[in-house]
Amino acid sequence: MPADAIDLDAYTERIGYSGGREPSLETLQALHALHPAAIPFENLSPLLGLGVDLDAVALQDKLVTRKRGGYCFEHNLLFLHVLKTLGFQVKGLAARVLWNLPEQVVLPRTHMLLLVDIDNVNYIADVGFGGLTMTAPLRLNPAMEQTSPHELFRLTYADRGYTLQVKLNESWNAMYTFDLQQQHQADYELMNWYVSSHPRSRFVNELIAARPDKTHRHALLNHEYTAHYLDGKTEKRTLGNVTDMREILETAFHIPLDDLPGVKEKLESLLIAVQYAKNR
Repeated sequence: MPADAIDLDAYTERIGYSGGREPSLETLQALHALHPAAIPFENLSPLLGLGVDLDAVALQDKLVTRKRGGYCFEHNLLFLHVLKTLGFQVKGLAARVLWNLPEQVVLPRTHMLLLVDIDNVNYIADVGFGGLTMTAPLRLNPAMEQTSPHELFRLTYADRGYTLQVKLNESWNAMYTFDLQQQHQADYELMNWYVSSHPRSRFVNELIAARPDKTHRHALLNHEYTAHYLDGKTEKRTLGNVTDMREILETAFHIPLDDLPGVKEKLESLLIAVQYAKNR
C-alpha cells in the first residue's frame, strides 16, 4: 500500500458517512461537516511527550483505527489524503493564527488548511482549527459572507493575503491569515516539530480539546470546560479532579484514554499547576 494511501471504508465508517464518493462539492460539504464532529481536536500526544507522527499510515492508525483525535496537521493531512484518494484536486496551505491575539503580535505559520479546486472554483477546507473548526468548506471569495452548520464566516483580502473571520455576537473576529503558496510534507514536519516540541508551545503545556456538536461546541482548556451553543448561550464548568477531567474527555470529546501512558499523572500535575497559579 502506498505511504499516502487511506482506507476509505474505515474512514467513512469512522465519521459516519454513507454517501457518494465522487469529487463534488456535495461530497466535500458532507465530509467537512462529519469529520470534526467525529474526530476531536486534542493535543494529548504532545502534552504527554509522545510526539506527533504525520506519516499517512500513522495518521490513519491514530485518528481512524484507534479513534483518537489530533491537532491541525493531523486532521488536515488526513483530510488531504482522503480527498486526494477520492479524486479531488487539493493542496496544503499554511496560516498565521490571529485568534485571541493583540493586533501587533505576529506568529509564525503554524496552522494548516487546504485549498480544493472543484470545477475551477476554489474552496478552502479546514477540519482542524480547534475551538472554532469550520464545519463547511468556504468558497475563496472575499466578497461574500458564508454560512455553515454553525457560525457565519467571511474572507477578506489585503496585502496579497487572505484573512478568515468568524461572526460572534454580531462582531467579526479574525481567526488566521494565509496566502496561496503551496506547502509540502517537509514544511508541515518542520511546523509540527515546533508546536509539538518547543518548551513554550501551548500544545506542550496546556490541555486543549474541542469538538463541534449539532447544537453547540465543546471546548476544554486545562480544567475549564465550556459548551458554546448556537443560540449564543454559554455553559461553563470547572473540573476539580482527575475523575471529572477523564469523564469529560471520554464523553464530550470521545477520546479513549485507557491506552495512553501517563495521562493520570499529567492531569494531576495540570490541576496542581492551576491551583498554584490561582493561589499566587
